[in-house]
Order: sequence, then C-alpha cells, then structure tokens
Amino acid sequence: MNVVDSCGWLEYFADGPNADFFAPAIEAIDELLVPTLSLFEVFKRILQQRSEADALRAIALMRQGRVIELTDTLALGAARLSHELKLPLADSIIFYSARQHGATFWTQDAHFASLGEGVRYVPAG
Repeated sequence: MNVVDSCGWLEYFADGPNADFFAPAIEAIDELLVPTLSLFEVFKRILQQRSEADALRAIALMRQGRVIELTDTLALGAARLSHELKLPLADSIIFYSARQHGATFWTQDAHFASLGEGVRYVPAG
C-alpha cells in the first residue's frame, strides 16, 4: 500500500521535476490510500493556483484510491506522533495514516528524510 504526501500529488499534477518519482505510487490505484487531509491540501493549492475545475479534476483522480477518513483514533495517534517527531499537524496526520495502514509513505518533504523504513523520500527539485 502507498500514501503519497500532498507535496507529491502537487508535484505529479504540475509535472514537476520529481513527478516520475511519485508516478508509480499514484498510478498503482489498487494500492493507493488517500488521507482526507491530502484532499483538502491539494484542492486548496490547485484552487489558489489554477481553477476550481482543475482542482476538481485532481480530486477525482485522487478519489480513485481508497480515501482514509480522519477518525478520532487516527487524530489522537497522529497527535502522539506529532509530539514525538515534532511534526506539523498536516504532516503528522498524513504520515500516521500511512503507518496505521502499513503503507509506504512517498514524499519530498525534508521532515521525513531521516525517518527511514517505510518512507520513500526524494529531495524537492
């Protein structure tokens, strides 16, 4: 299973320098998990930079994976992880979602560079 960080989705949709790094995880839809917070972050950013129609198209693609709802249990676990690793709110929820499902976490966010097993990291292009 795979969880792609919001920055990875945005890189993929923008066809940025690291788009090819994220493509295998995003395009393996049967193994793709999408936290609801990623939907929020991606929709907001594309809405700011392009149009609502573009943002909705991106979300439609993301919803082809299995959406992970933010539950009370997930929120509390993410809060513990945030405290332990000193991660911001969104990062901790998305990363904890990956951990809870035994998924590989794909990112270009430097917060995760040293977290090792279960993290696929590439520096931002």
